[in-house]
This record gives sequence, C-alpha cells and structure tokens, in this order.
Amino acid sequence: MQENLIAPCGMNCSLCITYQFGENDFNKYGFHRSYCPGCIPRGKNCTYMSDCCELLGKGKIRFCFECEAYPCKRLKTLDKRYRTKYHMSMIDNLDYIRDYGMEAFLKNEDIKWKCQECGGRICCHNGLCMNCNMDLLLKNKKYRWNAEESPKKE
Repeated sequence: MQENLIAPCGMNCSLCITYQFGENDFNKYGFHRSYCPGCIPRGKNCTYMSDCCELLGKGKIRFCFECEAYPCKRLKTLDKRYRTKYHMSMIDNLDYIRDYGMEAFLKNEDIKWKCQECGGRICCHNGLCMNCNMDLLLKNKKYRWNAEESPKKE
C-alpha cells in the first residue's frame, strides 16, 4: 500500500472499488464505472470533504486530524456510513495514523485487507477480492458485503 493513496479524510483509496476497477481496467468485463486513481494522485486533496473544508480544499492540511474541528460533522457522517456499510472507519484510520504513524498504518492495512486466498486486496465497498471473486461480481454487479465476509481485525 502507498502513502499517497491515503486520502485526507482517512479513506484508503487502494481499497475503493473505483480505484481497483481502474487499476485492473475491469470495464472490459462489461461494467460501466468511472475509474479513480485516488484523491491525492488526481490532485483533489479529498474528493468528499474538500468542497466544504477550506483547509482541505486549499491543501493547507494533509489529514483531517490536523484541524481543530476534527472530527467535524461531515467526517462523522461519512464515518458512520462506512462503518455501517463497508466495515471500515475513516476516523479510526486517522486516529491510527496520528497515534502510530503512516508506516505502521500501511502495514496494518496490508494485513487487515489482504485476501487470504491470493494475497490481493479486498475491496472495502463489497468485501471481495477482485482477483478471486470476480465471478461473484459478474453475477451480481451490485454485490455488497456478506455478513460472514469481513477482513480480519488486528
């Protein structure tokens, strides 16, 4: 995992379905998704938060935890949705980075989101490894997390 794929809001872009689809050009399988190289690589600082946060929008801070309003209402709303639907937390990610550093965070993420079958990355938006589980996604293009399928917690 790469540091530049960690968005200011705490999203690990390498786990995002639009990043993984672009990385592997999965529209060739009949999907019709836009691809995203990640917030920082595409120069957006944070796609979700920067339109309402001047500090992020102008690139004055790298991570939301550097702001005195952390965690703001918008980040809390995003975090609640991701905790509920996608088995991850932006706030937990940011707290981990703040408390233990980026290197430790990236190592932990690599372990937490590693596919036990092939070593690839699990997608946070559907709980699938795009190497091993493409057949499930091809059968149901709106596939979402199965309650029994979640990345192991460290």
